[in-house]
Amino acid sequence: METGSISTSPTKREGATWPAAEQVRCWQCGVQHTPGLFCPSCEAIQPLPEQADYFQVLDLPRHLVIDPQALQRRYYELSRRVHPDLYQAAPQTARVASLRNTATLNRAYAMLRDPVDRGLYWLALWGEKLGTDNNRVPPDLAELVFDIQEKLAELRAARRGNGAATLVRELDDAHKEVLERRTALLRQLEANFARWDAAAADTAALRADLKATLTALAYLETLLRDVDKELQR
Repeated sequence: METGSISTSPTKREGATWPAAEQVRCWQCGVQHTPGLFCPSCEAIQPLPEQADYFQVLDLPRHLVIDPQALQRRYYELSRRVHPDLYQAAPQTARVASLRNTATLNRAYAMLRDPVDRGLYWLALWGEKLGTDNNRVPPDLAELVFDIQEKLAELRAARRGNGAATLVRELDDAHKEVLERRTALLRQLEANFARWDAAAADTAALRADLKATLTALAYLETLLRDVDKELQR
């Protein structure tokens, strides 16, 4: 396992987002409005700006705590309304908007429904991402990370001889510990989300805490993949 490589998820490709105060003009009725899937005046489907953020796409407030069932219902409702089958006989602008908006809506839902991806996306909205200065193993995980790395190396060597069975049991126990650590970190992530939504003033501290939690989760996911691969799960 390379501890210097951390997955940053698709957020690293998002770039800047559409300015919240900037408006667009409806192609059908000419009314200016905040970017969204539909014109608030004539309800015509609208071509989304290339960098409209995913909260805008789903017409959600910028809150990190999201009810997954409510999000799913919202996604299904909007998916039905933008489906390309509804626009086969519509003007070209509407047909193109339907295709593009469907793809954007799918990406937005996939990003916001997963708490880790949502946290990474939130960092992207603040102009930050993991991977630049987060390549050191978090101190709280260092002992666990290096212990598992050592056991993995020993298991690979033991499979060329004897003694693999004991190491497999030890790695299975370590795998359970990693899962427990991940569960605890996901609860910590949700607590961070709640503090953001409470409009806490110290955003710098919240960003630092969010980055630390997401970095730790990234390391744990790498550990889980490595152990699963070696145990052939």
